[in-house]
Amino acid sequence: MAARPPGGGGTSEPEAIEFGIATLDARLEDADVSFPATGEEIRRALDGQQIPYDAKGRSLGIDEVLERVPQDEFENETAFLNAVYPVFDDARQDGGGFLDGLRDALPF
Repeated sequence: MAARPPGGGGTSEPEAIEFGIATLDARLEDADVSFPATGEEIRRALDGQQIPYDAKGRSLGIDEVLERVPQDEFENETAFLNAVYPVFDDARQDGGGFLDGLRDALPF
């Protein structure tokens, strides 16, 4: 998941803001974890990192993400990312409450 930030009026292409699965995937590549892996092995490798789940920078700790996943063993990275995707999706849909939803709906 990624979102482009608003343009600053320049001619250069803005950088994409990564969050959710895209960020987690990149951090897994940098972490010392190999699959198959357990939730505990992933937890240790990511060492309590916060993973942003939306373009506003709101985040979930990897510990919280793993607590919300019903399984504890993952055959490969794709299986792991597929398992945690609903956690990020739920957080993004629930994120912020009424005022943030209203603010997001306004054009200014």
